[in-house]
Amino acid sequence: MPAPLSRERIVGAAIRLADADGLAAVSLRKVAAALDVGPMRLYGYIATKEELLDLMVDAVYAEIRPAGDGWREVLRSLAETTRQAVHQHEWLADLIGGRPQLGPHALARGEAVVAAMAGVDVDTVMPVVDAVNAYVIGAVRREITEQRAERATGMDQRQWQAAFGPYLERAFATGRFPALSAVIHDGAHLDADQTFRMGLDFLLDGIHAHISS
Repeated sequence: MPAPLSRERIVGAAIRLADADGLAAVSLRKVAAALDVGPMRLYGYIATKEELLDLMVDAVYAEIRPAGDGWREVLRSLAETTRQAVHQHEWLADLIGGRPQLGPHALARGEAVVAAMAGVDVDTVMPVVDAVNAYVIGAVRREITEQRAERATGMDQRQWQAAFGPYLERAFATGRFPALSAVIHDGAHLDADQTFRMGLDFLLDGIHAHISS
């Protein structure tokens, strides 16, 4: 007897394939094979790969549940839970940041964030949320790109820095880059978590200053 199918089962199988091997591993044919059914059976539930990708993104948005007291806590929670979701589902970095997601979980996420902005000028709400989303997307894409580079080259960040260290020392010795040299030699070297949180604090401080004025 054929296995019972549903959109949820199909999307769950696609997410497992993408988590293991990236978006290249996702096609209706490969998802059907993972579910041990013929590809044509999927078309009763999902028409195209693009629709499947949209459903995958919305399913992951169910994991992004911003919470907290007041807009600042909720915006911080939005940023941190989005970052966590991308690191748990690396392929998400390739699919967020374009047109707004309009699935039910994405809308629920948006409602929670906008509701926390009650009392803030209505014309300011979406630019603030867009600024936080843009910061998070840029930050996590950079982090994922670094992880992919490590896998492709076999060198982690410390090894990469060590390999290029002699070149930078020669460049700095010319005296043409004194500001960069000082920052790299004397500045704090933060890890990814510290860098993300400090940048987020800068952004939230700026939002607070604007709203307060």
